[in-house]
Amino acid sequence: MKPEPEPRLWIGTSGYSYAEWVDAGFYPEGTPAGKMLSLYARRFFAVELNFTWYQMPRPEALERMQEQVPASFRFAAKLHRSLTHEVDADSWRQQAVQYRAGIAPLVQAGQLLAVLIQLPSSFHRTADNRRYLAALLDELAGLPLAVEFRHVSWAEDRVYAELARRKVTLAVVDTPPLPYLFPAVDVVTHPDLVYVRFHGRNLAGWRSGSMQRQFDYEYTDAELQQWIDRHWGCLTEKASGAALFFNNHVRGQAARNALTLTQMLQGSRCAPPSST
Repeated sequence: MKPEPEPRLWIGTSGYSYAEWVDAGFYPEGTPAGKMLSLYARRFFAVELNFTWYQMPRPEALERMQEQVPASFRFAAKLHRSLTHEVDADSWRQQAVQYRAGIAPLVQAGQLLAVLIQLPSSFHRTADNRRYLAALLDELAGLPLAVEFRHVSWAEDRVYAELARRKVTLAVVDTPPLPYLFPAVDVVTHPDLVYVRFHGRNLAGWRSGSMQRQFDYEYTDAELQQWIDRHWGCLTEKASGAALFFNNHVRGQAARNALTLTQMLQGSRCAPPSST
């Protein structure tokens, strides 16, 4: 019997350019920001770009980043905030066109793993928001899309079915157990890609309103193994690829946890992506 193909696996972090990661020992002492991506790419196969949420991406900036990584390296890019958190009803479609043009170098090189549509916790499942999200997905059609909901009202079978119909990936999250947050579910809506974001479990930090405290958390090896035991098989049995990113970036925890998880998944039914 022909063996089933192993899923492709990309593990990395949300962002890579953090000065505190020098103090944490991930980057050598004195590493300037301009050298961090090439060093990062020696240890990971993919990164989730945070800056594309704050700044509209520009082709020339992404081309410079591509020059610093191998051709097999993959980028996930957050959608710009003007399309998720600060939407202007009169101009958002123009912003979507601009965003698509900005990430074109990644698309053309086959290095775009996904566009992450991270929606705020204030984005509840209302009729207006459902219509906006549908229009946004239409506008971005043709790009590999992953949607991260923060509010629990979107945890509905009808939502999952619509994402599956559109072949849009539902982002699976690991967060503290707050009742208003979107829960950790093992739902696969796209057979090509599972997308997982580890935000940490700092309950007090999430309640504090401080982003620095919110993501200040380090998973223990036991917690990572528990996550694998509970979720990994359910997610990967229905998808051919998986991207896992750690967002607990404070003090370098994300990089340490990502490296540990990579070691833990070695020898599982997952394999690193090929270099082709």
